[in-house]
Order: sequence, then C-alpha cells, then structure tokens
Amino acid sequence: MKTPDLSRATWRKSSYSNGDGGNCIEWTPQFAATGVVPVRDSKDPSGPALTFTTTGWTTFVNAVATGEFDAA
Repeated sequence: MKTPDLSRATWRKSSYSNGDGGNCIEWTPQFAATGVVPVRDSKDPSGPALTFTTTGWTTFVNAVATGEFDAA
C-alpha cells in the first residue's frame, strides 16, 4: 500500500475526543476512494500517520464499537 501525500489532508478528530484534546486520533476520509485511511495522533499533528486499508479501518472501528478491546 502506497502512503498518500498528506500535506494537504483535511483531518477529522474523533467524536470521542475529550474537551481538552487528549486521548484522541484524527483521520482523513479523502483517500478512502483509493482504499487508504490515514490516521494520526491529534496531540502530534506533525508526527507520523498510520495508514490502514479501508477494510482494515472499518474492521477496527467496528471492533472498538462492539467493545472487543474492552478490559475484562
């Protein structure tokens, strides 16, 4: 998977972000049509971004939503 040029990406913050900006991620949907979803730490916007396939990202988001990663 080739990493897209993210220099002009429009990032969206997670709706689960708390009010002071901590503990959240940002993602950019503009590359989804190419099969790639870049994700980054909102506290370090100039840091690296991870890229997921759209299928991988959807699987991850669904797993989080259903509590798959919740502590037992």
